[in-house]
Amino acid sequence: MSLRVPPPQSLREALKVPDRYMFGPGPSNVPPRILEAGARPVIGHMHPEIFEIMSDIKSGIQYLFQTQNKMTFAVSGTGHSAMECAIFNTVEPGDSVLTAVNGIWGERAAEMAERIGGRVNAIVAPPGGIFTNEDIEKALSKHRPALFFLAHGESSTGVLHPLDGIGQLCHKYNCLFLVDSVASMGGSPLHMDQQEIDILYTGSQKVLNAPPGTAPISFSERACRKISSRKTKPLSFFLDFNWLTNYWGCDDKPTRVYHHTGPVTAFYSLRESLAVLCEEGLEASWERHRTVAEYFHAGLENIGLKLFVKDKQVRLPTVTTIIAPHGYDWKEITSYIMRTHNLEISGGLGPSAGLVLRVGLMGCNSSRTNVDMVLSALTDALQHCHRSKV
Repeated sequence: MSLRVPPPQSLREALKVPDRYMFGPGPSNVPPRILEAGARPVIGHMHPEIFEIMSDIKSGIQYLFQTQNKMTFAVSGTGHSAMECAIFNTVEPGDSVLTAVNGIWGERAAEMAERIGGRVNAIVAPPGGIFTNEDIEKALSKHRPALFFLAHGESSTGVLHPLDGIGQLCHKYNCLFLVDSVASMGGSPLHMDQQEIDILYTGSQKVLNAPPGTAPISFSERACRKISSRKTKPLSFFLDFNWLTNYWGCDDKPTRVYHHTGPVTAFYSLRESLAVLCEEGLEASWERHRTVAEYFHAGLENIGLKLFVKDKQVRLPTVTTIIAPHGYDWKEITSYIMRTHNLEISGGLGPSAGLVLRVGLMGCNSSRTNVDMVLSALTDALQHCHRSKV
């Protein structure tokens, strides 16, 4: 039988990938050291050497999250996979779920819970806004959820949400506290155990500066008890907590059973990125991101741009949202900067679409030199992009 589909001509040509400044909300630039780690030889995903690397990753995540939780590992996938892992394992059909919606991530958590039969309620704040602990307690008392979701770093709106006291409120109402820290982890103070967070996750591609594809996650003992008391199996086999914790050696069983083929080269990269963070130190990383963000915010105001988040105390230091300049087409600005300066920034996402420009300076990208580069590119764009007379 003859072949009817010929080999594509494009695959006869050499792979070409541009080298550009990744200053959008993620992914970030990957430093050579981490790229080189990911290029090391592939070995089996059940080899003892891989288990040692996985053990290093677990310890690194415990440091990054500031937790002693045994059930700490990395999901094979991006932050969305960790979000689903958290929700799919702790929520059963009919469970009440409460989500804090002040951007796209609260919306997505609500949709995930709805898809598996959760009874979802939401508290809603306008983009750029936050919730008081009184708002949260009122909703917890009213809805009595099994799980409460909150994004610590809401990258669609540029908000860093305060966490202190919320975990205690959740536990007062017998509720698990789930926190998304994809955009904030490593760039802003967070203490999983001290802040009584039950499930915490992040992604590899932002402050950690690793390629997208692994998502650190941790479960408290309280969360583990909820999972062990399930009456039904999680809908996802791939994200099943019991299988994953066995593969990662978290459950103290004498043998690890094959579950899926782990992305071993992504594990190399994640381990190296955690090593880089450990060498700098968490507190030094938090301080660097804070001071660079403040320098950036002052520079934006100096060139006549306005920040979307009014309250300085709740501005996300890793992803800055800028009010889209009046009279300009934001798409023309981002396209001009990409074309002219080989530099990526982006527009809004979800509730902030059309309202903002987003600039991410995370991990190795968080520096005054890079701030100056972005400010120069924005100044140039404002001078050369079309501006309506309206």
